Amino acid sequence: PKGTLFTIVVLLLFAAAVVSAVESDGESECANRRIYIRRLPTRFNLDLLSNCSDYPVFGDFCSFLANHGLGQRTHNSSHSWYRTDPYMLEIVFHRRMLEYACLVSDPDLADAVFVPYYAGIDALRYLFGPEVNSSTEHGLQLFDYLSEWDSPQIWRRFHGHDHFLVMARPAWDFSQPLSNDPPIFGTSFLESPEFFNVTALTLESRAYPWQEQAVPYPTSFHPPNLGFLESWMNRVKRSKRSTLMLFAGGGGISANPNVRRSIRLECENATNLNATGTGYANFCEFIDCSNGICEHDPIKFMIPMLHSTFCLQPPGDTPTRRSTFDGILAGCIPVFFEETSAKKQYDWHLPREEYDEFSVFIPKEDVVFKGLKILDVLMDISRTQVWRKREKLLEMIPRIIYRKHGSSMGLRSKKDAFDIAVEGTLQRIRSRKQ
Repeated sequence: PKGTLFTIVVLLLFAAAVVSAVESDGESECANRRIYIRRLPTRFNLDLLSNCSDYPVFGDFCSFLANHGLGQRTHNSSHSWYRTDPYMLEIVFHRRMLEYACLVSDPDLADAVFVPYYAGIDALRYLFGPEVNSSTEHGLQLFDYLSEWDSPQIWRRFHGHDHFLVMARPAWDFSQPLSNDPPIFGTSFLESPEFFNVTALTLESRAYPWQEQAVPYPTSFHPPNLGFLESWMNRVKRSKRSTLMLFAGGGGISANPNVRRSIRLECENATNLNATGTGYANFCEFIDCSNGICEHDPIKFMIPMLHSTFCLQPPGDTPTRRSTFDGILAGCIPVFFEETSAKKQYDWHLPREEYDEFSVFIPKEDVVFKGLKILDVLMDISRTQVWRKREKLLEMIPRIIYRKHGSSMGLRSKKDAFDIAVEGTLQRIRSRKQ
């Protein structure tokens, strides 16, 4: 954390030089894209990182702070692969914002205002720490600071409609009703009237979001230049798909009917089927990722995904999965069982009208209660359709990854998940202000 703080300070000095150039440029490519970063006391962001080992129920996340939230490299010679924890997206996003090309130092010139608050990390003291019974207070100190203590005119100009922040957890974790007594799991940040106008970028949105917008879970792939991205995409394109379908995950072990249980049983039965003449060595592969054993070791699931045609993406504790983006990165066609698993979530990055072009949808009710075999559905998809879907996935890879900070100019020419999130946020704020 101390090293991170020093680097952030240096970057702020660098950003100041960029800012002055933007402000003197007048009507340029930054028109309607200017962003002001609120200057928060470190207790709202960097100081929170010093508590990285204080939540035994959540786990020690100190090692995941390395490389500005990307985590440690998977191995010493790696240039693009990291042991990334998705809950560190707030740090990753903050670092990328410091090199955003259209920063301004005058909030009156800004089209949007970024609040570098590590909301998900701060929430840990309410979710897994000693302040669980005070979870309705999450964010109130931040609101007081923004609206009363630090240049309150910035907030009052649009009553927070032009402010946005990143909350690296599902929105449900911040949606506990204020009336709950005693509190249940979650905080009430998104239920607080003080933040109703702020745009929150979350890993998963609620069914009817009006405050938040879901953005992709970070994968472990963060290329520093165009060469590493193109090298990976070529590997995906050349990879031989010897397995028809793959499920990497946990759950499904209870006797109660659910889609994960149905997947496990079908996959077990499929191992006894003869795949000769189908073009596949086997029909189904199951990667047991119970208890989070795969989460920070991409080798466990990325290589099997590279060798599979379809990746099954059933809902779990929540509708969405990081595995969806790991699969897309591997060129493994996602199979969804609920529309809330992706189609109703990530429309900035995965436009709703394109889902038929890159994915397969099988209603979970048909699988669990009507006996529909996933294998039968996937075997009926022609090789031409499979090829077209994979070509679409290859096209999508750049926009669902978060490239490494300080990346090359060549790679910056391709919009990544961060670029698209900022672009969508600016458009959303523009419509709100109007």
